[in-house]
Amino acid sequence: MADDRGEHVGLMAPVVPGSEARGRSELIDLALELAQKSAGFRRSLPAEIAASLSDLVRSMNCYYSNLIEGHNTHPVDIEKALRQDYSTDTAKRDLQLEATAHISVQAWIDGGGLTEGVFNLNAICDIHRKFYEHLPESLQWAENPDTGERIRVTGGELRAQDIQVGRHISISAGAVPRFLTRLEDAFRHLGKADRILGTAAAHHRLLWVHPFLDGNGRVARLVSHAMFLEQLDTGALWSISRGLARQVEAYKRHLASCDEIRHGDRDGRGNLSEGALVDFTRFFLKTALDQVEFMESLVQPDRLRARLKLWAKEEIDIGALPANSELVLDALLYRGEVNRGEIANITGVGDRQGRRIISGLTDAGVLSSPTPRGGLRLAFPATLAGRWMPGLFPEQ
Repeated sequence: MADDRGEHVGLMAPVVPGSEARGRSELIDLALELAQKSAGFRRSLPAEIAASLSDLVRSMNCYYSNLIEGHNTHPVDIEKALRQDYSTDTAKRDLQLEATAHISVQAWIDGGGLTEGVFNLNAICDIHRKFYEHLPESLQWAENPDTGERIRVTGGELRAQDIQVGRHISISAGAVPRFLTRLEDAFRHLGKADRILGTAAAHHRLLWVHPFLDGNGRVARLVSHAMFLEQLDTGALWSISRGLARQVEAYKRHLASCDEIRHGDRDGRGNLSEGALVDFTRFFLKTALDQVEFMESLVQPDRLRARLKLWAKEEIDIGALPANSELVLDALLYRGEVNRGEIANITGVGDRQGRRIISGLTDAGVLSSPTPRGGLRLAFPATLAGRWMPGLFPEQ
């Protein structure tokens, strides 16, 4: 049984910036702005477009979260893995499997898998368990940086030994459940605005507790995704991980600052620095806002339509797509879904040519359908993200 040295849960106070914290009013304003912009962005999209876009964002979120950990698996390779098309290189294949594990967990979260709420001991362990149960053998081990000893990591199992990350020495292993329960109790009673602020605080405090031997960073980012999904009804249309990865040094610097004890009587009343937590919360919320605005700019109808139309024209010119294919993309962009029988009317051609257009767009990976005879929807393949959604992730 893991040793519990009896540390007081007040060691990680404050759980969220207090009512008198410096800069709190700015944080509340940021939280409200984030809620409004996130909701407005989701409402602006047809449900079918939002569902297709969320699939691409899921791969993007996975890519950037793993990139923060030093694992670079491009979304094109992730997309191949989702089709069971794995690299012959063992190391690359294992990273593809890691990516599909991450995506499967996020898909479970996005589908309402966390039925008992997001921030609680069971949910956090479930996320870790589901991630690790799909990892290849080579990635199910942690290494002690001091001794070089390799230790097997069991999914969903809390650590049974002490851990040091940088200068931060985590609480004793046996105390982990008590501290996570304290966080759960604190977040349960927060108001709406404070729950949004609490997403940033929970992100750091979860890493501060360091509940698992390995995988804590990715679990924390998945928990943050789930908390935003719950509180902001994001529709999984944007990713905090992209913003954090693009500012990874600042991200890590803020996390390290939040580990520090308070700097005198003007730095809150808890054990840890409230000022550092305020600064990290501001950074976290501004990063989230930036990602909402970035995704919103990418899918502005006129701009997205122009990019799709240009791509389709080029494909038609080289014979890769049948003529009038761009008319189908245009209809899908505005309507979300069209029936197969409507294609001939939309394009002004016969049924046979309409079927050729459907076949060509399907082969290009830009059409999807819930069933073989179901309605047609626009898909956002990672291979075309550089053309359709520039800046979403680096070119391969």
